[in-house]
Amino acid sequence: MNDRTATDPALLRRLHAGAEALWQALVPFEPGLTVEVVPHIDSTNAELLRRARAGQAAPTVLAALTQTAGRGRRGRPWVTVPGASLAFSVGLPMAPAQWAGLSLAVGVAVVSALPPGVRLKWPNDLWWHGRKLGGILIETAALPDMQPRYAVIGLGLNLHTPQLPPEAALDALPPVGLRELPADGQPPLDDAGVWLARLAPAIVHAARSFEREGFGPWQARFGALDALAGRAVVTSDGLHGVADGVDGDGALRIRTPQGVVRVQHGEVSVRPC
Repeated sequence: MNDRTATDPALLRRLHAGAEALWQALVPFEPGLTVEVVPHIDSTNAELLRRARAGQAAPTVLAALTQTAGRGRRGRPWVTVPGASLAFSVGLPMAPAQWAGLSLAVGVAVVSALPPGVRLKWPNDLWWHGRKLGGILIETAALPDMQPRYAVIGLGLNLHTPQLPPEAALDALPPVGLRELPADGQPPLDDAGVWLARLAPAIVHAARSFEREGFGPWQARFGALDALAGRAVVTSDGLHGVADGVDGDGALRIRTPQGVVRVQHGEVSVRPC
């Protein structure tokens, strides 16, 4: 475990408690695992990628109270507010047969650990009744003189509902925080440490399962949580159709008058229309 000086001791203590709990849960399965909590950082994903490129490839969970340059998909900013959001990244050396579908498998594991009613918007958004609760960002780096790549799986989760920034796009999804979700039988919905301890192990186990077996075993589970299934959608490059689930490699299927079109992960964003 590694901790650094906090500017908000109470919030950092909560996050640190969650880090200790997840370390105890994961270290039997991930020998050499490191769990770190920092008060401020530019980006937990960026930091783990920097380390990987420098040859530091140990399994690592890195959480921060504040990110100054957090990123979502396609470089969009992700603001982390102390006490109002949770941001952490999981770094793992991985060598799956193929990478396609990893973010979907991780999404299924994360949603399964969240309150009922949360759904997945392909490829990596967490939805609650059409509002964005969080997102997953996966990046990889080559490791020096090693066959596996280093996968960095970042999660940003709203604990309280944030305000959309003035520069947000007109079609940006309205946000929502866990505090607005039904709390029956759930852990405290605004305790970042509790959710860190609950979600990080789910991500690690999902990543290792995916590494062994690929996306196939996750396909049906994704289908049960698919927020877009049966909806009219339009992609960022102008393709209109009806979302029809995902293939065995995680590609989104869109039914159009000309037939079914497969949309590969990472190529486009999708919005209900």
